[in-house]
Order: sequence, then structure tokens, then C-alpha cells
Amino acid sequence: MGKMVAIEGCSQISCDRSHQNYDICSINGPTTLDPTTSTFFLVDPAPASAEKIRPYPRKWENYLMQRIEEVTISSGPSSPKCEVQHNVPALVFSVGGYTGNFWHEFNDGFIPLFITVHSIFPNQEIVLVIDKARGWWISKYAELLHAFSKQPIILLDNDTATHCFTSATIGLISHGYMTVDPTLMPNSKTFVHFRGLLEEAYSHGRIRNRNNSPSTRPRLMLMSRRGGLGRVILNQVEVKRVSEDMGFEVTVFEPTPKTSLRQAYALINSSHAMVGVHGAALTHSLFLRPGSVFVQVVPLGLEWVAEVCFGTSAKAMGLDYMEYKINAEESSLIEKYNKNDTVIKDPVAFRGKGWSDAAMNIYLKEQNVKLDLFRFREYLKKVYKKAKRFMDKGEG
Repeated sequence: MGKMVAIEGCSQISCDRSHQNYDICSINGPTTLDPTTSTFFLVDPAPASAEKIRPYPRKWENYLMQRIEEVTISSGPSSPKCEVQHNVPALVFSVGGYTGNFWHEFNDGFIPLFITVHSIFPNQEIVLVIDKARGWWISKYAELLHAFSKQPIILLDNDTATHCFTSATIGLISHGYMTVDPTLMPNSKTFVHFRGLLEEAYSHGRIRNRNNSPSTRPRLMLMSRRGGLGRVILNQVEVKRVSEDMGFEVTVFEPTPKTSLRQAYALINSSHAMVGVHGAALTHSLFLRPGSVFVQVVPLGLEWVAEVCFGTSAKAMGLDYMEYKINAEESSLIEKYNKNDTVIKDPVAFRGKGWSDAAMNIYLKEQNVKLDLFRFREYLKKVYKKAKRFMDKGEG
């Protein structure tokens, strides 16, 4: 974490704005929160001062950050009367960005939360103060939030009582896309430790097998996407059959916003392999056990984003990570564009340096895949060997 800069006139407030991904501020003393104005007050005899911060770790994305409500830190001779006393620090952040997208909920939320808690509050109880946390979000992630803190959550945009804390940190630390960098952690925590937190939250360390009798066939999760979203496996029925012919016990998994994460964890954590096309649902790969096989089907033009979104984290938590990069003939784009068109022939050149809306629409939304069954069957032979080896090691 970068150097914290003290605010002029108040030695108890410090803010670090040196990072590309995030800002973070600390109040190093008793503070009172008025949730109706999203303001933390610190009694200080020094001249009054104020800081504002948007506590969401996508600082570079100006359009998005304008939607994140500011939190104010105010120091002065007086503060509101305390109505609810908490004898622990507060950690304040917003989930008002890309909430609703499963990948972003981890990349912009739970992984930075893990980093921040273990960087600033190791082995301490804290109160989570969360802005823009809707009821469905709290319900969906209740068990995971409980793994971070046993204290009742304060919903910043719903509460009206003033709350007092021993100190407060506003903002979340991010190390980049789906990353925990142990060299930046004071206690050398890694992505494996984050994976351990998920296990604590959803299985309490126990692997839940779906059937009582041990199977002789490795269990494969085939991730399914709905039509209209793009990146659908158009011949999914045939892909499932080929996988079963290879020797897998196949479960087609199509998560919805209402899918129970405890049930999803139990299902995926008892599998030996997962196959799916690049997309937010592959965030469920976090539920795979280290040593199991994770195959990301990479459509045209998505090599870089496939690596940063899922490849990095898969390798960091000890999965046997593989990529099935489709050929042009396996992309639905071949029906719309000439095979010599730059869109097909050189997606990197077509995209240029950044992700334009046009490029995102083409590669992420317009593109579906139809796997070459002969080529995929040959590829599956390697996947099966690895998954069977993992199963035969006595991993369940």
C-alpha cells in the first residue's frame, strides 16, 4: 500500500490517493458516522477540514465513479451525538458500481475487501459499512460477508441512526484484476488464502459430494450461457455427449441471479473439471478445488481478457488451467465477416490499444461458438487424463 498523507490541520485523518485503482482514507481515532449525509465526524481542536472519497476500486473509470456516492470525512470542534456505540473500527465501501455482474462482484468487491481486511485489520473484528447494498445482494452473499465480519452490517443508504467507531477506513485496496499480490500484503497472504475464505464461508472445510457412492467417472461441470448474451455454445448438446463418451459424468450448469452460492459451491467443489466459454459465470471457477482442471474456451479476440479475468486467478489458486482457443471456423463471426477481414484474421489489430464499444459488441456480444467436435474430442483426452488423475488421488 502506498504512503498515507496526513490532511493539513488534522493528524488523525490520512488519505492515500497515489494509486490508479483506488483511493483510501483512514480516521485514526474515535469517529461518529451520520449515515443520512454519508459523513464521518472527528472531534479535533485543530481548524476544521474535510475530505471526500468515492470508496470503489475502479478509480480510473471516470463515468462509473460518478455514480459512486461520496463519503465525507469532517474534522472540527464538534460532532453529532452518538446513538449506537461500536467498540471496533469501521470499514466503508460501496457496491454501487458493476454490481449484478458476478465477476465484478468478486474483482471489484470481495477480493479487494479480502486484501484490505488483511492489510489493515488482521485478526481484528470490524463493522462493514456498505453503500448501495441492495437486499438481494446482502441475501446472496450473507455467508461470505459473515466470514469477513460477525458484526451486523450497516447499510449506509438505509440507516438513519448515528454510529460511533474506534476508527474508520474508507475505501478498498485493489492489486489489479482478480489478484492478491503477496508482496504487497504485510502478512504474505495469497490468492490461496482468499480461496480458503470461500471454503470457510460455504463448506466449513468439508467437501460435499453429491452422491453417496463414489463414482468411477470424473465429474465435469459444463458451464452454459443463455442465448442473447453472446458466447453461447451452439452445439452444447453434442459437446455434452462427446464429453460423456470420453468418460465424464457431465452436469450442465447454468447459473442465474437466484442460484444459491452454497449449492453452487457444493456442486462445483465436488467436481473434477470445469469447461466453459469466457464469461462472468466462469467466476464459479473460484469454487473448484486446487488440483482440479479448469478449461476456458476462448473465443476470437478474447485472449487477453480471458487471461486477466480467469487465467491469472486459476493458476494462483492451484488449478490445472487450460485454454481451448477456438479457430475462426468455430466462431459465429465467420458467418458475418469474410475470413480475411481484420475482425477475424487479426483481432488484436482490429481492437487497437483499448476496448471500444464496437469491439466489445463484436467479440463479447455478437460472437457465439460452435466447437469442432473432432478437435474438441482430441483436446478432451488431455482434460480427462488430468481429471481422472486428480480423482484417483483420493480427492473424491
